Amino acid sequence: MSDEPQPQQPKKGWAPRRPQAAAARKRPERTGWRRLLPTWRMTLGGFLITALLVVGGFFLGYHLVRIPAANALATQQANVYLYADGSVIARDGEVNRENVTLSQISEDARHAVLAAEDRDFYTESAIDPQAMVRAAWNTATGKGRQSGSTITQQYVKNYYLRQEQTVTRKVKEFFIAIKLDREQSKDQILEGYLNTSFFGRGAYGIQAAAHAYYGIDASELDAGRAAYLAALVNAPSQYDVILHPENRDTVEHRWNYVLDGMVDEGWLGASERAGLKFPMPQRTTVSTSMSGQRGYIVNIVKNHLIKNRIVDEAALDTGGYRITTTLHKDKQEAFVDAVNDKLMDRLDKKNREVDTYVRAGGASVEPKTGKVVAMYNGIDYVKQYTPNATRRDFQVGSSFKPFVFTAAVENNSRTRDGHPITPNTLYDGTSERPVQGWPGDRYAPENEDHRDYGHITVREATDKSVNAVYAQMAVDVGPDKVRRTAVDLGLSPDTPSLDDAGPSIALGVATASVLDMAEAYATLANHGKHGAYTMVEKVTRNGRTIDLPERRTRQAVSRQAADTTTSVLRGVVENGTATAAQSAGRPAAGKTGTAEEDTAAWFAGYTPDLATVVAVMGQDPVTAGHKPLYGAMGLPRINGGGAPAEIWGQYTREALKGAPVTSFSLRLQPGAWKTQPPPGDSSTGPSSSGDPSGDDSGGSSSQAPGEAETDDEATGQDEAEPPQGQTDGGTTGGETEDDSKATTDDTGEDDANGDDGPVPDGLTGALTQHGRWD
Repeated sequence: MSDEPQPQQPKKGWAPRRPQAAAARKRPERTGWRRLLPTWRMTLGGFLITALLVVGGFFLGYHLVRIPAANALATQQANVYLYADGSVIARDGEVNRENVTLSQISEDARHAVLAAEDRDFYTESAIDPQAMVRAAWNTATGKGRQSGSTITQQYVKNYYLRQEQTVTRKVKEFFIAIKLDREQSKDQILEGYLNTSFFGRGAYGIQAAAHAYYGIDASELDAGRAAYLAALVNAPSQYDVILHPENRDTVEHRWNYVLDGMVDEGWLGASERAGLKFPMPQRTTVSTSMSGQRGYIVNIVKNHLIKNRIVDEAALDTGGYRITTTLHKDKQEAFVDAVNDKLMDRLDKKNREVDTYVRAGGASVEPKTGKVVAMYNGIDYVKQYTPNATRRDFQVGSSFKPFVFTAAVENNSRTRDGHPITPNTLYDGTSERPVQGWPGDRYAPENEDHRDYGHITVREATDKSVNAVYAQMAVDVGPDKVRRTAVDLGLSPDTPSLDDAGPSIALGVATASVLDMAEAYATLANHGKHGAYTMVEKVTRNGRTIDLPERRTRQAVSRQAADTTTSVLRGVVENGTATAAQSAGRPAAGKTGTAEEDTAAWFAGYTPDLATVVAVMGQDPVTAGHKPLYGAMGLPRINGGGAPAEIWGQYTREALKGAPVTSFSLRLQPGAWKTQPPPGDSSTGPSSSGDPSGDDSGGSSSQAPGEAETDDEATGQDEAEPPQGQTDGGTTGGETEDDSKATTDDTGEDDANGDDGPVPDGLTGALTQHGRWD
């Protein structure tokens, strides 16, 4: 047995006891329904956990959600093409939107949108939880689907996100709106919102909407119209009272709500509000399609911008450009009316197959400015795609002949017999007469209808468009010089069939465009001063003006060369093949032309204020091949003196309606009226004085009939007067110029060409009566 002490056994009946105080604090267990309720500890714990989750989620979302790049739809804009007066021609692009700055939106429009969508926009944060809860409650309780989004949130949805109704999108919208409100000013957000909102009728942004519903800019919106557009944002399709007249009461209720909000906020006076009536939107809006002349204009102007490096093609494709053209709406409409009246309305496409071939092209240019003020390209862009004003595949015919004569005067050219080429130079006008002095193959052009004219002056040959005369003149001048003069006047050096034509260049085998020819004739009308035509007055994007290239002018040919050509072309209108152009009611000069096989007929003409070219062309609508126009409009043939000159006359009369009638002021080449012997007569050769003009007067201008002879005694020259009935150098309507103006042209600019003093140019033939043009 061990000596160590042994453990004692507990006494019987012993057991540990709980303190009485602890026992007293024991709570009774909950029974029944009370067991389902959370304790306050559970409630507090849950609240704290929820708060931590919300705060943590907020910070996590704020840091994870970034402001994305704008969605593709929000950045797309249309390019807007305008007439010179600011009215819209067309809008191109898939999205009809034109972004404008906040300053370009009327104050009433800004206030109306704020009153409709977010009256506390400038004073509250980017989100409005109370409005979100209210909108959710109203939607849930059947009071209609409502939005609790602020303008900032709506802008985020429009510009950065898509339109789908998902929780993910709403969460992103929430966080992006908060961030955006910190990074952009309220004005920037409002501007973006107004440019991205959809207003119906395919219009995105308030500028496009203002045009779609009222035909005005956003800057012109008054309170009534602005309130209607603001109301549209809520339900663009349903609130268009033209499309849905049954919703008129609902729309007016919304309209009144917006106006009342403007009054409540102090943005609109109560008296002004009381006087407002609901502004019905226009039923027909400005078309943004490419139909009619619009598509042609848009594409031609686009090419002009790209060719002249004003805006490159990639930039144009992004949209947003506001392009003010030089086109005049009234002149454009007058051109269309003239073509319809004198040509299209006379066609019978059902009964005459040839009438289905008929096409027309036209272009009109201001000689002094080079501005293209009107164009005609076809009946409808969506039906006939090719623009007839700019195509280069139809021969210009005899409308090219004036360039030959201009080259002759410019280069002091002489005939084979040594006579200077002037309006009175005599040529052999025998049809199919072989051209003399041409080293190439035999060339013997026939005159129209094989008519022989014998000895005929250049002036008469121009009036009657005698091919034999002009083919010989082209050789006398030199085809290369003729070609250079044509390019200097305005034809493109790339004009097909211009380079290697030989004597046939005079007959217009080159295929210049109508617009090219208008530019060249405008140079003649502008006394030989040339500047490339322009179609664009102004280009802006997002309020920023794009620089336009400076237009430069130069003296392409001497004033004497241009003006002497004009004096000759006057006779074509007064006595020759283009008498139909007299319907313009103004002094005019011009030339007709017909392509080979009558596939095209031309009239190119001008007044001192306007140069216009019209061509009627034949083209198979199926094969696109060139077709003769024999029998078109029920006529044996169409020539330049027919429909083209008639169109020219009507258009010019309407285009210049109300403008003062101005006469040509011309300075003719020395000896312009001097009579010359027939070809082959050696009695009159080159001047012994060595004057290349063959005029011993030393360059005095020709004398008008009825004027006192002042130079004969001083020069010892007795220059013959113009032929009977031709009075270039006379006056019209009492307009005269004296020798004191010999150093200044009619534009007030100094004459740097050493030309003779101006000869006031009157009318010819029966149109010389005073007051005829009043």
